Amino acid sequence: MRVIDSITQLQPADAGCIALSGSHGGLSSSRYAIAARPLLSVFNDAGVGKDAAGIAGLAELQAAGLAACAVSHTSARIGQADSTLADGVVSHANAAARELGIETGVALRGQIEQLRRRHA
Repeated sequence: MRVIDSITQLQPADAGCIALSGSHGGLSSSRYAIAARPLLSVFNDAGVGKDAAGIAGLAELQAAGLAACAVSHTSARIGQADSTLADGVVSHANAAARELGIETGVALRGQIEQLRRRHA
């Protein structure tokens, strides 16, 4: 698992990891995840925003066959991956993330622990 404040820190060597970030889930963030191809990318919904810009990357990642979810901005600090893991509650998940067992409305930490056990 990579716990990184910014999704821009992902590298090609991170392919297949769980990428837990503090970044917003917008289109610019999703492009870094697509390049690295993690098992799951975790973002902050950043309040979702106009035209759902804060989570628009989740659909782009789904189109690339990649799982992604976002935690609520009211549960975790934007830009702080440690807060995402410690406090985050999943607010949005694409279909690929749901197939991995990620559920909305549920604390992220326990879901990540289960996912790590299944994909160890």
